[in-house]
Amino acid sequence: MRTVVVLEGDQTGQELLEESLRALDASVTGVPLHLERFDLSLEARRRTANGVTRDAATAMRTAGLGIKAATITPETKGDVGSPNAIVRELIDGSVILRVGRRLPGVRPVGGASAPIAVVRMATGDAYNAREARQGEPGSLDEVATREDRITRRTCRAVAEFSFLYAARHGATVYGGPKWTVSPVYEGMLKEEMDRAAAQNAAVPYQPDLIDAVYAHLVNLHGEPLVIPALNRDGDCLSDLVMQMFGTIASAESMLFSLDAGGNVAVAMAEAPHGTAPKLEGRNVANPLAMLLAAASVLDHVGTSDATRAATAMREACLGAIRDGIRTADLGGYSRTDEFTDEVIARTRAALSA
Repeated sequence: MRTVVVLEGDQTGQELLEESLRALDASVTGVPLHLERFDLSLEARRRTANGVTRDAATAMRTAGLGIKAATITPETKGDVGSPNAIVRELIDGSVILRVGRRLPGVRPVGGASAPIAVVRMATGDAYNAREARQGEPGSLDEVATREDRITRRTCRAVAEFSFLYAARHGATVYGGPKWTVSPVYEGMLKEEMDRAAAQNAAVPYQPDLIDAVYAHLVNLHGEPLVIPALNRDGDCLSDLVMQMFGTIASAESMLFSLDAGGNVAVAMAEAPHGTAPKLEGRNVANPLAMLLAAASVLDHVGTSDATRAATAMREACLGAIRDGIRTADLGGYSRTDEFTDEVIARTRAALSA
């Protein structure tokens, strides 16, 4: 029986995690899983000084598979910080994949119709960077500095994963960092993109500066794209891409740790959105991203039954939306649990057929 490490979270994030676990139950999928749960709520992280975060990351390295709820990152300096950054570092995560896809009956922005995959650097860059201020606080002479850092290893992982993903999905590798302004720092990712392009000559390659990428995304012509990005750029890009297809809950987010051969050693699925505190307890949040995250967990279980269940769950999600069963963010009237109930019923029906 495969172990899945469950990283619990905060507010609506935890509520939607529980919805996804309902859909992952063996009574629905026919795939027995051992769930090893860790409480990563802000309270628990503070109480354990992030010990629970480190324990969860260690368990995930052993299991190779996890699913995570959205969590609160406190803004106060010296607090427990971002559990995402800690987990990514401890499992040696290098790539985050988020794919915007067309939802049936939901009108996208501009010409977005084909999938757009953002392959984001998982560590480094603006996240966990050293920051400092100099001068009298509040004065116009005060200076703020930030020391960002990226590694060629991570740049290579992002670039190579982008071309492999594009080759599998018939897409163009498009975009890149602002290498003209930052040839030393951001240019490192561009160098690795060029290197991967030379090794994958059959994959269409169209490098472009990050600002031009944003402009292009609102004037698409329907081509499938894979966009390699720095950590900060990818964070912003993926939120935009998700919303272009109707909602930030339109797809799952996948964190991968890759071995020396480029194979997935650890996979963690989550939603790309946050904890949505205003929706907590109201039963109106869209569980789609977390349900698709559950399907992605099944993809990585490694059995034919799990793969079949993953396909059934995805088709159940999209079929429900196609038939007008939608939460409020997609113009519908379904409650959170009602949408999940429908997906569960359709998944069971498909697997029993």
